[in-house]
Amino acid sequence: MMDAVALAKLKARALDVRRDVVRMIGVARSGHMTSSLSAADILVWLYGVVLSIRPKEPLWGERDRFVLSKGSASPALYATLAEHDFFDHEDLWEYRRLGSTLQAFADHRRTPGIDVSCCPLGMGPGIALGLALALNVQVPAARVFCLAGDGELQEGSVWEALMVAAHHRLGNLTLIIDRNGFQLEGETEKVVALEPLAEKFKSFGWVTVNADGHDMQSLDEALASLPQDRARVVIAKTVRGKGIPSLERGTSNGKVVLDHQTTDSLLKELEGGRQ
Repeated sequence: MMDAVALAKLKARALDVRRDVVRMIGVARSGHMTSSLSAADILVWLYGVVLSIRPKEPLWGERDRFVLSKGSASPALYATLAEHDFFDHEDLWEYRRLGSTLQAFADHRRTPGIDVSCCPLGMGPGIALGLALALNVQVPAARVFCLAGDGELQEGSVWEALMVAAHHRLGNLTLIIDRNGFQLEGETEKVVALEPLAEKFKSFGWVTVNADGHDMQSLDEALASLPQDRARVVIAKTVRGKGIPSLERGTSNGKVVLDHQTTDSLLKELEGGRQ
């Protein structure tokens, strides 16, 4: 079980990441805010507790690999990587600028700490599957984690990857679903219903567990409860726009253009929700 001090540090880091996400998108005046905020706690937990990495050696061969399938959350991933000193924190303010290290969607050729470039929605699980198959032979100690959005699960390629992973009993592969209930077109259950989601994963041969995606203790316990000899999935319930009440309640598809006044207002809301 995670001790109280470690948990408090992770929560403080998650707040810092959320601040950076708002500022990055405010400076760039473009980006996916709500999707990044829903994924922030999961990313902070992964990089702070789970992944075996060496920020000063981003290409260390024995490292765990991470695939961000929901590329819209790249601001949250960039802010998390900066927290771990993969690159200079000041680089965050170059987000989305022509030629910068931090493009709209993560690019492994540009940014230290990015293992796989963000891809068309629904492709991340397949890429993670390929990585897991290769590493299973070449670097058995390395694990692969993939974070996907729930809306992506409407892509057929996801379920093809799930079948193959179950067939090979890939114990080095973990899929985490950011289950915030929304996609660009609206609520997932109104666009193409996903429930009962856990049962669908189980029917494809995956070990499945539910967790609170904003509670790092819950995420930690969920991961620890899963066996190590089969592909597994954590369905992490989240809230889009988490931490900023007006975004949590809103109906925006999450891609926002901010002026200075709105950016300041959102940062004040974020600070007001500090716990």
